[in-house]
Amino acid sequence: MRRTKLRIALLVLPALVGSTLLAGAPAPVGAEPAASTGAERSHLEHQAEIGHVRIQLTGAEMLEKVVDAGFDLEHGLQRVPDGIEGEVMATAEQIAELEAMGVKILGDDEGFTWSDEADGGLQAVSTSGARTAQTVQPASHQATVRIARADWFTTKGQGFLYVEARTTEGAQTNPIVGMQLENDSGPGTSFGFARTMSRFVDSGQYMFHRNLFKLDTRPDQIRVTSATGGVTTGKVSNWLENAPPPLTDKRGYKWNLVDGYKTPQQLFQRAEEIAREYPKIAQIVYLPNKTNGYQRKAMATIGGTGQSAVVVHSAAWGHEGGNDITVEFVNRSGANLPLAVEVNGKAVRVLLAKNAAGELASTAAEVATALRTQSQGLIDRAHPYRTNAGTGIVASTATPIALTDFLDQKRAGAPAGDPPRGEATIPVLRIGKHRDGRNPGVLIQAQDHAREWVPATTSLEAAERLVQNYNSDKETKKIVDNTDVFFILSNNPDGANYSFYNFASQRRNLTNHCPDENADPGRRDSWGVDLNRNYRVGSGHDGYAGGSTSCISNTYQGPEKLSEPESKNVIWLVEKFDNIKFMMSVHSNGGQLFWQPGAYIADGRITTPRPPLGDEAFYWQSAGRILSQVKAYRETVVTPENVGGSSDVLYSSAGNVREDLYHTYGIYAFGWEVGGSVYNPATGNWQGGSFQPPWEGNPELVSGHAETMEYANGIMEMFRVAADWGKDKKKPTSTLVPGGGRYHGSVDVRFETDEPATIYYTTDGSRPTLDSPRYQATEFREPGEVFHVTETTTFHWFSVDAAGNVEKGYDPTKGKGNNYRKATVTIVNR
Repeated sequence: MRRTKLRIALLVLPALVGSTLLAGAPAPVGAEPAASTGAERSHLEHQAEIGHVRIQLTGAEMLEKVVDAGFDLEHGLQRVPDGIEGEVMATAEQIAELEAMGVKILGDDEGFTWSDEADGGLQAVSTSGARTAQTVQPASHQATVRIARADWFTTKGQGFLYVEARTTEGAQTNPIVGMQLENDSGPGTSFGFARTMSRFVDSGQYMFHRNLFKLDTRPDQIRVTSATGGVTTGKVSNWLENAPPPLTDKRGYKWNLVDGYKTPQQLFQRAEEIAREYPKIAQIVYLPNKTNGYQRKAMATIGGTGQSAVVVHSAAWGHEGGNDITVEFVNRSGANLPLAVEVNGKAVRVLLAKNAAGELASTAAEVATALRTQSQGLIDRAHPYRTNAGTGIVASTATPIALTDFLDQKRAGAPAGDPPRGEATIPVLRIGKHRDGRNPGVLIQAQDHAREWVPATTSLEAAERLVQNYNSDKETKKIVDNTDVFFILSNNPDGANYSFYNFASQRRNLTNHCPDENADPGRRDSWGVDLNRNYRVGSGHDGYAGGSTSCISNTYQGPEKLSEPESKNVIWLVEKFDNIKFMMSVHSNGGQLFWQPGAYIADGRITTPRPPLGDEAFYWQSAGRILSQVKAYRETVVTPENVGGSSDVLYSSAGNVREDLYHTYGIYAFGWEVGGSVYNPATGNWQGGSFQPPWEGNPELVSGHAETMEYANGIMEMFRVAADWGKDKKKPTSTLVPGGGRYHGSVDVRFETDEPATIYYTTDGSRPTLDSPRYQATEFREPGEVFHVTETTTFHWFSVDAAGNVEKGYDPTKGKGNNYRKATVTIVNR
């Protein structure tokens, strides 16, 4: 099963809802404002209609190619056995370009689907080249099959089983190793319902086999068999089941406090109001680096798109005089006339040169140079169209051409001056009784990507719940008293304003780094930097995949690391307030919760460093708590396949903020794609969302209001995770299983802990320290490694939990003390 496919359709935005929000619907994409000067507007500046289409790519290499070509392919990606499926926003012309690149456009009944029925397993897929299992191999250090996850969950009255399993022969491609999954129907029942598992490969590397399917009865165990004879069994775990009730279930608890989508101005205004209304627990911190602002130079393309075309940009911002400029190309009578420029106020007249025969003789390149050098400072950028050399002869214009910044569209009912022009200062709403660094800080960062409206309302709803319930709800009081919360309600206010007022699908900020070849007005919706590709760790500048060097790509990483004020501000914040230990970067609309690793080098799929096993376990534990509270609202389940390291569950996103904050500052940094697929029991399918779903849509399926409320539940639980972390003084306990003692021949041993904790160990008799080997996972998304001991070995070790508590109070930094754990495994040869 999978989400309902989105087909080619014109992008239509919902009307905004809210007592203080603008009354009208968003301006139509591509609508042109009337020129205030009475001059003509170039027809080249109209935008084509954009739609969503579902596509299939052959793999990561093609994904990179499509993204680098400037296509918006950031969300809705799904790894399928024969490649990657996703959604792309494109015009009809661009769809033809995709097909020319080898991309398959999926029809209504095409694409990967999970099978709901047993298919007979390996016996039924002999044509794949896989061999039918002949022998049973014991589950041991030599086993070729391992189970990574086997999770049972329910949603809207339907049960599901999700399984991930790995074969050590999985990288083999000829023949491909098949895997078969069976499950029982509860304790004491037999295995059955054989299914062929789907094999997943990313960037040329085998990841695992997996299945998701419906079941009416919770199984107790599963059995996985490989085509080469490996077999293993495993217990089924619960996923997001039996969670405690959310705070919203409590009598008198105030929630449902946000009434519609909010522009950045409304978000920031409300943040400042909260700080004034609740001064004992709230304040504003203003970030130091001003953004580009909702402003742009005025511009026009004059003379078509050929070698005779000239692109013109004002020196002043549009609202500061650039929009008043007109440019006219004039054909004078006579012969042997030089090229000249006349300026009268804001009117620029280019007097075109003529040759001895009285014919026009100025090339586009010459006219561009004359405008840059002779316009008395009105024009600071003029050049031929895109990659043209500008060798064509320029024709006269019928009337003056008005320059515009294309920002003078107004939504019906918008207050005067909204959105404001000029550089912008981003306020951070800080909530906490003790804002002096004593408590763990939590950073909630919303709307890195402009078109993602739900993350901003989700974050604001969480902020409102904190301050409005502080004096009446003891659990909220505990949060505010024991944490220090920082809300960046919109980290990309310029792009968000552009999304609300001009181009709904805007993703990036409004800083234009494009050279002349991509600087014409027809590219104006393709400028800006993807703020979540602009950080330092795992950057595209260092060869990691997922960040583009193309300034018109939606994943453009910027000219250098931290080039943008918005990303510099986040770094400033976590460095100034070093008590920030947790961070959630809130996005939409994929329905994932993830952490590190977030990026990889595509050749060999070399990821950024994976967190220690203890940190990974803490992430999973926290994710379970957070997502259980999301589910409590309307049974929305973020499935296990969509939780974990983002490069494992989603794709490589070079230079993302989570990677930088975790690896540079030790912050537990989550990324959250709110929204995503919701199970529809009426159809039996998972139905996908959108960046701007109708606020009052179907409350059981696609609704901005429902997504805001359920994911605010999750943010509130994240605050409780942080508060518990700050109060955690309990030391972890670890054991060696099955433990020290005498064993004949050999034995397999592993470490276990009573809570998420990282284990450091030695086997050479030395004292363990923080520089000692760290207990690792067998593979990503799997439990700890198994040591196959064939000779007598003494283990020395200690564990450190996520809060920094060291087992038994052992001090690994000093060269003395021996209160670490010890066990000797004695091997006796018969």
